[in-house]
Amino acid sequence: MAMTAWKPTEAVLDALDPEQRAVAEAVRGPVCVLAGAGTGKTRAITHRIAHAVLTGIVSPQRVLAVTFTTRAAGELRSRLRALGAPGVQARTFHAAALRQLTYFWPRVIGGEPPKIIESKIGLIADAARACRLSYGRPELRDIAGEVEWAKVTQTRPEDYAAAVARADRKAPVDAVDVARVYTMYETLRRERNLLDFEGMLELTAAVLADHPDVASQVREQYRYFVVDEYQDVNPLQKLLLDTWVGDRDDLCVVGDPNQTIYSFTGATPSYLLGFPDEHPGATVVRLVRDYRSTPQVVALANGVLGRAAGTARGHALQLIAQRVDGPEPVFNEYDDEVAEADDVARQARKLIESGVPAGEIAVLFRTNAQSENFEQAFAEAGIPYVLRGAERFFDRPAVREAMVRLRGAARAGADAETDGMSLVATVRHVLSGAGFTDKPPEGAGAAREKWESLAALAQLAETFSQESAARRPPPAAAEPQDGTEPQGAGEPRRGTEPQGRAEIPGPAESSGPAGPAGLAAFIAELEERAAAQHAPPLEGVTLASLHAAKGLEWDAVFLAGLVDGTLPIIHADTPAQIEEERRLLYVGVTRAREHVALSWALARSPGGRKARRPSRFLDGLAPQTATPSPARVDRAKRRGGSGPQPCRVCGRPLTAALERKLGRCEGCPSDMDEALYARLKAWRTEVSREQQVPAYVVFTDATLQAIAEHRPANAAQLSAIPGVGAVKLERYGPAVLSHITDPADDDPPTLL
Repeated sequence: MAMTAWKPTEAVLDALDPEQRAVAEAVRGPVCVLAGAGTGKTRAITHRIAHAVLTGIVSPQRVLAVTFTTRAAGELRSRLRALGAPGVQARTFHAAALRQLTYFWPRVIGGEPPKIIESKIGLIADAARACRLSYGRPELRDIAGEVEWAKVTQTRPEDYAAAVARADRKAPVDAVDVARVYTMYETLRRERNLLDFEGMLELTAAVLADHPDVASQVREQYRYFVVDEYQDVNPLQKLLLDTWVGDRDDLCVVGDPNQTIYSFTGATPSYLLGFPDEHPGATVVRLVRDYRSTPQVVALANGVLGRAAGTARGHALQLIAQRVDGPEPVFNEYDDEVAEADDVARQARKLIESGVPAGEIAVLFRTNAQSENFEQAFAEAGIPYVLRGAERFFDRPAVREAMVRLRGAARAGADAETDGMSLVATVRHVLSGAGFTDKPPEGAGAAREKWESLAALAQLAETFSQESAARRPPPAAAEPQDGTEPQGAGEPRRGTEPQGRAEIPGPAESSGPAGPAGLAAFIAELEERAAAQHAPPLEGVTLASLHAAKGLEWDAVFLAGLVDGTLPIIHADTPAQIEEERRLLYVGVTRAREHVALSWALARSPGGRKARRPSRFLDGLAPQTATPSPARVDRAKRRGGSGPQPCRVCGRPLTAALERKLGRCEGCPSDMDEALYARLKAWRTEVSREQQVPAYVVFTDATLQAIAEHRPANAAQLSAIPGVGAVKLERYGPAVLSHITDPADDDPPTLL
C-alpha cells in the first residue's frame, strides 16, 4: 500500500508514554489492554492502528474498530484521520451489523427488508394486550428491558423464568407473564416485518454463519479488529464478533473491569478478564497513569475501589496520578433534597464566576428522577443547564430547516469550490436565511434556542474546515508534521470532532487525505452525524445519570443523592449487584478532572424526617463531619415550621417542587390574579430581552404564578416565595412589587 509520507510513524510513537507505546507497538496477534479511567486508552489504540497503517502492516480499509456509542466511534474516526489513517472504519456493533445486513440482504434473503424499531415499548404494549395483561408505561418499559436482556443473553421465551432465577435477577412482574409477553412480542414482530437491535445482531451473525461466501467477503474486507469498552460486551455481541474474526487472531480488546456498570443489560467483564485464557500467548498491557484527574481525585477513586469485595477486588487497577495537585474533594450533608439542589447550584455559580465554563461542570445522580430538583434550582439561579438524554439536536426544527437550506444551496452550486467563498462563509451565509446572526438575539426562550442551534452548526463548519485543512498533505518541500496531540499523553478533552464517511463491505478506497472542505462534503458530514445522533456540545451545566456520564469528563463534578437506597439502589440485593453500584460511584468520581463534590440529604422533602444515612460506599472516605451548608439554614428560615409545608386549600402535606412553590396541591382551586400574572410575564419578557437571557433565568412560570397567587405586599413576603432568593430579590424585587399594585386596583395587595 502507499505510505502516507507526511505522518512519520516515529512521531506517532514518540507521542506516547511507555505503556501506551507498548500497546501501539503490539501490532500483531491478540492484544488485551486493561486501561484505567483517564489513562489515555483511546490515544493508545488509535496510535496503534495508525502505527500499523503507516508501517504497512495493514491497509486502513481492512481495519474495523468497534465501540459502544456513536460519540466514541466519531472520536475514533476523527483521531485516526488526524493521524493519517482516514480510511479506517470505526462503528458501534449495531451500526456495523446494520450496514452489513443491509448490504447483503438482496443477495442472501431478498424481498422487503424489515423495519428497524428503535423502541420496543409500543410493540410490548400490543403484546401485553394480546395476552390480556394490563400494564402502565413504567411496567412496559421494565418488561422491554427484560426482553432485551433475554435476547442479548440468547435466552428464549420458554427458558426466561429459569434464566432469571439462575441470574439472581428480579422480574418486574411475574416471570411467567414476562415470558408470555416476550413470546407474543416475537410473534407480532415477525408478522409486522420488524427487527429490533438485538435481532439485527443475531440475524447478521446467522447470515455470516449460514453463507460462507458472505463470511469470506466480510473477513476479506476486515482483517484487523479493535474493540473498545470490551468489559461491556454481552453474549450476543461476542457471538457476532467471533463470527467476524473467524479463525484469525488480529484482535485487540480494550477495557476496564472497574467500569463494568451494565451487567443488568447482559454485559459481562468475563470476556475481558478471560481474554488471555481464550487467546494463549496474548500480549497484555496495563495502563494506570491517570492524565485526566488531579492526585486528590485519583486518591478518592482508588479509595472507592479499595473497599471492593469479591472477585472485583482482585482486578482493580490502582491509578497513578500524573497531574499537579488540586483541591481536596468536598463532602456535604443537607437537611433535604431541595437544600442540596439549591447549594449545588450556588457552588456551580461560584465555579463559573471563578472562570470554570458552565459546559465543564456536571451534576451526576443515580436515577433520572433525581434531576427535577436540580433543574428547578439551576433555573431559579439563572444558570444554563443541559439535561443529557433530552431532545435530540438533529431533531430540532431549526436544525432540520438549516439542513434543508444547506442541501438546497449545494444543489444550486453554492460550494466553496465554485463561488470563491470559504466553507465557513458559505455556511454562515446560508444559515443567515434561517435567522442566524453574528450576535445572539435580544429575545429569549425559543428565539435564543434557535440561534444557539444555528450557531452550533456554524461552529461545526469552522471545525470541519480546520480539520480538513490539517488533513491535507503539505507541499513536498515542507517539513513533516509530527503526530503529537496538544494535551500530553493522556486523553485530550472531548470536542466536536466530525465523524468520518461511512463505507460498506466492498472494494477498498483510497487511503489518502480528504479533499478540500466544500459544502457538499460538509453536508455529508452533517448527515452522518444526524444518522448517528452525534450532536455538538451545547453550553450549560450537564445534568445526567451516572450511567449516562460514562465516557465523558468535566473540570468539576457534583455527585449528588449519595444515600443508601439510592446508591446502592434499593433493589441491589446480591454481593455482585452491590459491587456494581460501587463501580458506578467510581465511574462518577473519575469523570472529574479537578473539582469533585459528594453530597447527600438526610430527608427527601423540606421538614421531613431525617432518617437517611450516607451511602455505605463513603465509609472511611468522607470525614466524620461533612461541610455545613448555608443553603440548608436559609431554606429552613424561609420555609419555617417543623413539618412538610401544608396545602393552604386542603391541608395535605406538599412534596412536589411545583406544589411547594404554589403553596397548594396542583388539583386544588387556584386563586391566581390573571391580570397580575399577565403583567408579570410581559415584564419578564422585557427584562430577558434587555439582559439577553432566557425568560426562565429571570423567573420561571411557576414562580410568577406563585407571586400572582400570593400577591406579596413587601420584600419579606416576596422572599418567602420559593424561587425568589436573595439575589433575585435584590435584582428584581422592587419591579415585581411595583407591578403587584395595579393602578386599577383600589385594594392594597395582601399575602394570602
